[in-house]
Amino acid sequence: MTSDGQPEGSRIEKGALPRGPGMARGLVTLFAASAGFSVANVYYGQPLLDALAADFRIDQAVVGSVVAMTQVGSALALLFVVPLGDLVDRRRLMRAQLVALLVALVAVATARTLPALFGGMLAVGLLGTAMTQGLLAYAASAASAHEQGRVVGAAQSGVFVGLLTARVFAGAVSDVAGWRWVYLLAALLMLVMGVLLWTRLPRLAPPHARVGYPQLILSMFALLRHERTLRVRGMLALLMFAALNIFWSALVLPLSAPPYSLPHTAIGAFGLVGVVGALAAARAGKWVDGGHGQRTTVVALALLILSWWPLAQLHTSLWILAVGIVLLDAAGQALHVTSQSMIVRTRPDAPGRLIGMYMLFYAVGSGLGAIGTTAAYAAGGWRAVCALGAAVSVAALVFWAATRKAPAGARPDHSCAMTSKKPA
Repeated sequence: MTSDGQPEGSRIEKGALPRGPGMARGLVTLFAASAGFSVANVYYGQPLLDALAADFRIDQAVVGSVVAMTQVGSALALLFVVPLGDLVDRRRLMRAQLVALLVALVAVATARTLPALFGGMLAVGLLGTAMTQGLLAYAASAASAHEQGRVVGAAQSGVFVGLLTARVFAGAVSDVAGWRWVYLLAALLMLVMGVLLWTRLPRLAPPHARVGYPQLILSMFALLRHERTLRVRGMLALLMFAALNIFWSALVLPLSAPPYSLPHTAIGAFGLVGVVGALAAARAGKWVDGGHGQRTTVVALALLILSWWPLAQLHTSLWILAVGIVLLDAAGQALHVTSQSMIVRTRPDAPGRLIGMYMLFYAVGSGLGAIGTTAAYAAGGWRAVCALGAAVSVAALVFWAATRKAPAGARPDHSCAMTSKKPA
């Protein structure tokens, strides 16, 4: 900890932020908006799976592999790129990532072969995830200790809104101009956001880490070995995001087929319903600041399980489906914000590595969910998809219950105390 109460390695240079009791609201909004735009790139493909399957002649049972490629890219980013924020200047790193992301988006838009599409999706997943999680780590470093939960929660709300509205944007643009224009317009949006980021982000003092890149990557596994909170919350993230992707990756398949035969715009609009749930859970970070992380967790897991009954009623009523979407995304947002807020408190000197390792679990879960759900739909239709999602959600609750109490000598998962360990 520094003398003014900031986490070690996160002191903001004089004049970068106005003095006051907390981070300026405009800066918090910029973190949330930029993180939302960044993550949206990873999810544009979900409502376009049927169009991609037709254009590239991909079998319906395996078309989920297109989304899975973005998750492979996400995993690579979390393991090899996001940790760089603890070693090099974050603003310069984001500038390089932004330029590369623009190239990747254009590559997807102009892809003519399946290998080119997969390669572009891999790059979009890698770079979109690197920017998103880098911004979250940036926000955690720039925030003072007493408001980390609030700031991270607000930024994470932007992420959730971004990934949900991505489906609306992608569906509407695809119906009007075709799926390729989705990625061309996404490149333009990121260019505008990049200008705002470069002019508004505060400058942080150089990272204190004095190790080489290989040692930095190895230190992530040391964090995983020593931080029980990271292990438990990471596994919850894997199961929770698998459940979310089981639903969202398969939704386009029954809604685009008879009897609904909805256009992409209408299918994507269901993402707006999910925004209601995500915003309803935006206060989870503040609850963690108040020491209620475990209570928030069990409520979120219960909602995650309950959401699958209304989701299973898709062929009965789209209104009931909408209720299920609100519950599903409220549960996911609350659990995710709670977990990230708890994790960044364990090691204030390593936010990039902590978030990178935690989100690696998320990427694995999302990829498994995307692959499993299209296979389940091909085998048993929408009911099989919901049964798979419910089973994964129950597994998450069982895992939390089994790991809730820390073994003797371990730091409790609900601890909100800032530690002062040396960097791993």
